[in-house]
This record gives sequence, C-alpha cells and structure tokens, in this order.
Amino acid sequence: MRRHLLVGRLGPDDHTRIPAAPDEVVTKLELVASERRLDHGIGRALEDCAQRGVFPTEVGLDLLILAAHVHAADTRISRMTESQDTWTREIRLVVPVSDPARWERATAVLQRMLNFLTGDRWVVGFCARPSRFGAITPRPRGRARSSFDCLALFSGGLDSLIGAIDVLKAGRNPLFVSHAGEGATSEAQNSLFDALKKHYKKSSFDRLRLWMNFPEGLVRKVGSEGTTRGRSFLFIALGVFAGTGFEHEFTLSVPENGFIALNVPLDPLRLGALSTRTTHPFYLARWNELLGVIGISGRVENPFWDKTKGEMVVGCANYGLLRQLSPMSLSCASPTKGRWQGRGIEHCGYCLPCLIRRASLIRGFGAGNDPTPYTLGDLRAHALDTQQSEGQQVRSFQMAIERLKAKPAEAALLIHKPGPLSDEPPARQAVLAGVYRRGLDEVAMLLTGVSTRPG
Repeated sequence: MRRHLLVGRLGPDDHTRIPAAPDEVVTKLELVASERRLDHGIGRALEDCAQRGVFPTEVGLDLLILAAHVHAADTRISRMTESQDTWTREIRLVVPVSDPARWERATAVLQRMLNFLTGDRWVVGFCARPSRFGAITPRPRGRARSSFDCLALFSGGLDSLIGAIDVLKAGRNPLFVSHAGEGATSEAQNSLFDALKKHYKKSSFDRLRLWMNFPEGLVRKVGSEGTTRGRSFLFIALGVFAGTGFEHEFTLSVPENGFIALNVPLDPLRLGALSTRTTHPFYLARWNELLGVIGISGRVENPFWDKTKGEMVVGCANYGLLRQLSPMSLSCASPTKGRWQGRGIEHCGYCLPCLIRRASLIRGFGAGNDPTPYTLGDLRAHALDTQQSEGQQVRSFQMAIERLKAKPAEAALLIHKPGPLSDEPPARQAVLAGVYRRGLDEVAMLLTGVSTRPG
C-alpha cells in the first residue's frame, strides 16, 4: 500500500510549497491549459455557462476544481495495487481555491462524505490560488441573464428521463446538467435531449455538459481504477457550480428511485466495496451540510426518494412520451460487454440496474411491453448459472426476496445497512422501509418462474 498526495497547480508559475510526508507519492494536477484557460473541461464549462446567461461564483468554481481533484484521484489510482485490502486507498488532496479560510471550515464534512462515498480514507486541504488567478469566473457585462427556473442532473438513464419529462410537463424551464462520459452514455444523453427538444419546442430549456477525463499514467507507475465510486461527487458538483450562477436560490434535482438510492445489500456480505452510495440519503444530506458551511444558497434533493422505479414509471407526467423515449435511455452497468458476442451497445438484461429497470417497465407498461433490447432477453429460457455474471445478481435478488418474505419486519432494520439514516426522522425512515419492500416486490414479479443453479 502507498499513500497518495494530489496537488493542484494553476500554471507553470504556481510554486506554492506543499509539504509532503516521506511515504506519500506526490502527483501534480496541472489545471491550466493555456495562459488563463482552465483545463479538463472546466474552462469550457465556464464559457458554456456564460453563453447561456449563467455566471457561476468563484466559490462555485472552487467546488468544480475540487471535484476535478476527486475525480482524478478516484479514476487514476488503482485500488488493486495501492491499498492493503485491494479496496481502501489513502488519498490526500491539496486544492487551490479563492478563499482557503472558507474552505478549511468544510474539511470535516468533505472528508466524511468522501469516505462514505468511495470507501477510501481522504484528507482534504486547501491553499490560495496564485494572484493572477484570484478571480477567474466571467461576469455578465451587459449580457442577458438566463431565464432558467430549475436545475436537474441529466444522466441519460430512465430515472433522469422521467425527472426531465416531469419538470417540462409542469411548464418549468430547466437547465439540465450532464457529465459526458464514455460513448454509450453520451449517445443516450444526446438522443434523449434532442428528442425532448423536439417534443417541447416552445420551451427554452438547455443543457450544460462537462467532459472530464484524465490521461492514463497521470499518477506515475500506477494503473487506473474502473470502479469510479466517486463519480457522483463530480456530477453534483457540476450542478451546484451551475446553480451558483442563478440569480436566485436554487434546488439541484438528483432524480433517482428510492430503492436504488438506498441500495440495501442483497446478501449479508454485499457491503462497502460492492454497494454504491451515489444518491444515498446520508450522502445527499452531507451535500446540503457542505453548501451551508461554504455559503452557497442552494440545496440538493432527490424528488423520488420515496418512490420505486416502477412507481416513477407509472406516475410519469407524460406517460405516452416516456413509452416512446424509454428505449433510448441507458440503465445498464456495462452496456458495451455485448461486443464480446458480436453485438452492439445494449442493455445486458441481468446486471442489478438492468433487473430493476426490467421490473419497473413491467410494472409501468405491463408484461411483454418493455421495448428495450436485452442481450439476455428471456430470463426463463434456461437455468441461470450463479457462478457466471448472468445469474449472480438474479440469485442475490432471489435470496433477498425470500429473506424478506420470511421476515417482513426486517425491512426496517435492513435499510440501515448501507449507511446511517440519522438525518431522516422516524416517519421518513418508515417510508424508506416501505420503498425497500415495494422495490423487492417489483423485482419478484420479474423473477417469477426464473430458475438459477450453481455451475
């Protein structure tokens, strides 16, 4: 195991001295592309915001720069080689910001939320930007300000599609926020956005996209990491960054069904490394705590925290449009793995997100009416091998369904397994337990008649 220190640098003349421990591997993260333009998509995001009449604050920019450090460390430091247990890394960040004193007050909550999100041990520190970068964000200077009245993440998944349809049907004028990831995700985002634009022609809604990726070998002699547990920190930071450019207090909508947001382990051993926490209630509560500490007038909320995915489908404000566009949305954890079978980009049909998607569309559209192509189209065609990927999640769901059927009262206990719910009052905890039960019920309908066996 090796400890890592990632230090942000704003240009070749940034010589801020950052002491390092003898056992820390130091990596410089160069943040400037040319003269004063920020690299890694940040400068482009500032320009795109200005074109839309949105002018983020310096603190909002600080947050996006911080997120770049988190994303770089999370994706370019291998868990396999850089941790004792092949999972938990020790990472320290030193981030150049506009007001270090303001950010130092936020170190405790930042470290708590990052530790929870990725399962690593984070230490976050700050230093002042060099004087020539003291003020970076553009100001209006007579340009018209935007008319956006709400803000929402737009991932290209089914949940974000439903969230987008709901706000557009309500007559709102949202700014959608996306991270342009790998090709399949970007294609889904583009196709859905274009389709929504075509349908809601009279609306002036728009989208902010960030492309942020870091080169292989950013950390010398260290391989990259594919788990990307910290990705939601970047997504939400981008949304908050944009929100600071609104002329009013904002709410950033993070559309995710409550069943997957909780992400209760399907079996007793599925904890930590195997359970993502990207929209868990505890994590979103820490975001709101962070915004309060650094003085940003906004909130992060999941409007579907009390809904299963199937309930989201049923309750969509434009059901007909959802049926039309749902095949374009992308839910699969690995949509490119079908290439090994000579197939194109598509849903595998058997990973955890695919199973929840399939169950939700049966609930919403009816059996036999899911228009999504799946690599494994018929779950009942043969007994699924639990020692292969096609049967592992199915069997885990079957075990969880059987366990809860035998002891229904355990739902109120199991929802605490993925993380603390100390921010949720008892009444909301009871609602979350109900979401967990109903979510398993939806998947149980999908798996009726599906058989599994060990290889």
